[in-house]
Amino acid sequence: MAEQFRPPVVTILGHVDHGKTTLLDFIRKSSVAVKEHGGITQHIGAYQVLHDNKLITFIDTPGHAAFEKMRSRGANVADIAVLVVAIDDGIMPQTDEAIKHIQNAGGAYGTKVPLIVAVNKIDLPGIDKNVALLKIKKQLADRKINPEEYGGDVPVIPLSAKTGEGVEKLLEMILLVAEMNELKGDPSLPAAGVVIEATLDKFKGSVATILVKNGTLKKGDQIMVGGVKGKIRGMFDYNHKPLESAGPSTPVEVLGLEGVPAVGAVLGELPEIKKAEAVQSLVDKLKQGDTKTLKVVIKADKQGSLEAIEESLGKFNEEQKVVDFVLSATGDIGEENIKLAATVGAIVIGFNVKVATNAQKLAENEHVLIRTYNIIYELLDDVEEVVNTLLEVGQLEEVLGKANIIAEFPHGKTEKIAGCRMTEGTIAKGQKIRIVREGVVVGEVKLKSLKKVKEEVNKVEKGNDCGMLFDPPVDFAIGDTVESFRVI
Repeated sequence: MAEQFRPPVVTILGHVDHGKTTLLDFIRKSSVAVKEHGGITQHIGAYQVLHDNKLITFIDTPGHAAFEKMRSRGANVADIAVLVVAIDDGIMPQTDEAIKHIQNAGGAYGTKVPLIVAVNKIDLPGIDKNVALLKIKKQLADRKINPEEYGGDVPVIPLSAKTGEGVEKLLEMILLVAEMNELKGDPSLPAAGVVIEATLDKFKGSVATILVKNGTLKKGDQIMVGGVKGKIRGMFDYNHKPLESAGPSTPVEVLGLEGVPAVGAVLGELPEIKKAEAVQSLVDKLKQGDTKTLKVVIKADKQGSLEAIEESLGKFNEEQKVVDFVLSATGDIGEENIKLAATVGAIVIGFNVKVATNAQKLAENEHVLIRTYNIIYELLDDVEEVVNTLLEVGQLEEVLGKANIIAEFPHGKTEKIAGCRMTEGTIAKGQKIRIVREGVVVGEVKLKSLKKVKEEVNKVEKGNDCGMLFDPPVDFAIGDTVESFRVI
């Protein structure tokens, strides 16, 4: 079968809150924002719409800065990029970032990705539309993006994603640009495409969303994608309707893979994406160091979210390795994750996942810190605060237990036993121990002896009284606090 016209694959990029998701919502008459925590799109999705009896495939790329890597991949697999700019804000930091991705990305056959600028929110009251448009066009020209009015080749479409004004003109322009670029595919070829989302579902198993760029993917096909093999036992379109086959420019949800492939993993021959993966692997290998690190176990609901979190936290390692990814995986936080974290001294971070009851109990017993989030910038803010502390003091400490000294008893000629009442957690032999008086550390010691009533024990827990003998002896006082801690 000869090559034939295929639907354009379009990615929508731009600064957060400039209306990317609202625009796509209006186009496909559904709502993504209300399904996303905080109104921020946090996973790549792909959808098809019909305009003038012609299909257009949209890649819905996440809007938050944390998903730079996902947006970059979105631009790399797109035929046309739509840059959304709010008329009241103009070019913002993430707009510049999106421009960089568009300018660096290769479109169909490795060529430059055609760009359309959508100036959104023209319905805002109190805006001089003409003045604002002129300012934005000047900002674009300063960034080597030349609007058609300036003799360039970039259409600028004013619109309102809220009212729909100008949206039809945008769709017409997308189809016109697609026609001018002669986008073609050959359905008779073996399927070639890229993974744009992947997750592990407790009922379905491994689920991957694949954008078929060329050829045809069929139910029953044996495939290999990003090192993960499988046989397609189920295939669904963007409306979750079952499919027997999918041709060029079609996004499909695929069941039957033996594992969860990485976002951006390649099916068939897409050499420009394979090159990007090789470069990323090299960068990861170079992130080495022997400084004290914050060890983390990361669990996320989807592979795309996982990669975005790793990418964002990895930026802390640019000068020295301060974040060590002990484990990164999809799925809920389970007992095995807590055991691993306890063994290596890591914290557990969850994104849009649940914590199993037995895992929560084990974490409490093993003093493993768990933090779960459903808004990514809250996760990043918290971790950044921890990392900054780590960089300032050179190490991060976790308090394991506390006890108040309520009495003292002589022991031998020079030593004395501290009579203590446990108030928090657990204190055990072998742990690091410090004596704190009014917030000031007066000494760091080890436990020479730990007794509960008259019996020597290895540990005491909250609510119990005990006697502690310190090594070396320290001049403690009634009212001091004994803390056990560890460096992580």
